[in-house]
Amino acid sequence: MLEIRAADKPDERRDFPRGHLEAVHMTGLDFAVGTFEPGWRWSESVAPIAGTESCQIHHTGCVVRGRMHLRMEDGTEAEAGPGDLFVITPGHDAWVVGDEPCVVYDFAGPMAEKYAKAAQG
Repeated sequence: MLEIRAADKPDERRDFPRGHLEAVHMTGLDFAVGTFEPGWRWSESVAPIAGTESCQIHHTGCVVRGRMHLRMEDGTEAEAGPGDLFVITPGHDAWVVGDEPCVVYDFAGPMAEKYAKAAQG
């Protein structure tokens, strides 16, 4: 199999308060560019859509611009900025630090199928 897609031609754009996600769906991989504006916080902007108290998506990626602070359910905290790579397991909150938008590249399995979408049930 060989599959090549242009990152700047997403299959979908998902808007949520103070941000949006643009996703390219490929076989076994979703590539997403997340743009989060100052004031964005997962627990305020996405939790009402997801219907969970914390983000339940596994993220693997890198920060391209801006800064984001993360807090895991166990209290572990860290901050990521431009050039930082990350692996974040389900069960976290996150928010933009400072007055610059945070842009994140996220490589995952079917992450973009669920992120910022109402829970099915």
